[in-house]
Amino acid sequence: MTKRDYYEILGVEKNASIDDIKKAYRKLAMKYHPDRVVPEKRKEAEEQFKEMSEAYAVLSDESKRAQYDRFGHSGIDGRYSTEDIFRNADFSSIFEDLGFGGGGGGGFEDLFSGFGFSSSGQRSSRRGPRRGADLEYALSITFEEAATGLEKMIQIKRKEICDNCSGEGAQPGTKKTTCPVCKGAGQVGQSAGFFTIARTCDQCGGEGTIIQKPCSQCRGTGKISAERKINIKIPAGVDNGSHLRVRGEGEPGTKNGPRGDLYILIKLKNHNIFERHNNDIYCKVPISFAQAALGTEIEVPTIYNEKIKMKVPAGTQSEKVFRVTGKGFADLHGHGQGDQYVQVQVSVPTSLSLEQKRLLMEFARLGGEDITNESISEKIKKAFK
Repeated sequence: MTKRDYYEILGVEKNASIDDIKKAYRKLAMKYHPDRVVPEKRKEAEEQFKEMSEAYAVLSDESKRAQYDRFGHSGIDGRYSTEDIFRNADFSSIFEDLGFGGGGGGGFEDLFSGFGFSSSGQRSSRRGPRRGADLEYALSITFEEAATGLEKMIQIKRKEICDNCSGEGAQPGTKKTTCPVCKGAGQVGQSAGFFTIARTCDQCGGEGTIIQKPCSQCRGTGKISAERKINIKIPAGVDNGSHLRVRGEGEPGTKNGPRGDLYILIKLKNHNIFERHNNDIYCKVPISFAQAALGTEIEVPTIYNEKIKMKVPAGTQSEKVFRVTGKGFADLHGHGQGDQYVQVQVSVPTSLSLEQKRLLMEFARLGGEDITNESISEKIKKAFK
């Protein structure tokens, strides 16, 4: 089943402060605490209580919240175990304020089953398979590459399962021993108000076992650093800041858990001619005064390494913008193609020959300008010197 958005569960906005999140959770706790509902609605209340407690545990923690805001539920599930999600969450002060006692009514000790909570703080099984962490790789590409898409071989540094110990962490020929602190459970209990949170054992890291003789290659971690080449496909239409996911190319999981994913962060290089606005392209093209006045047909460059013909009608003013349909970026989600907008800029010559000056003066006279006025004549001459 797809998880609901944490902000939606608590009924707060994404920019809500920590105080707002606490207030929202406190209000919901008053409503859905199992001791406050009729017996026939207890099961439903328990499920809602679990859901909102997980949302509060993540959003009240700055690092977990940042991870959730960036990657959604996959960012939490891929980096934290269920007990990690609840670690350091301030439940006790909230429930003390509400006046709830320790332990709750009959059967309440099972309320957080599967969330790392229990009456004794112990679990019967150790930490199981866990998904590996996600990785991010920043890739710079050109406008042209973003327009057409490309395949590219990249090299990343990531963890790999140690070949020497097959990921066990112990030197081949030796065995792990049961953790003396948690007695192999992988967790120890910690009081948190009216219930107990089962946190990961610090001695064994939740494994339930201790490595007496670490692997000489990975030093007990079960993983080694390695360089890997990966061929990735960049679809046409990606923009600066786009995130592309390559499934299964992140860090390896633990205890045969699946690998995390690799996220490609697109960095779009600036172009010396084009500017991008959403899927549209903008550029500026110079034309002469004669071309603007008489009309012409000019060649316009595009991001597709081609030149197209564009008509400029007679009397075109400087800064006029023309649209070339379908020469922008393809929409990344398949919703059509952007356009190219071409702004023409009438160039004023910086130097004129005597003949050009004479003809321009004649042009001014034919246009009705008073060329006998010395000041006007001098201004025109100075403008073209």
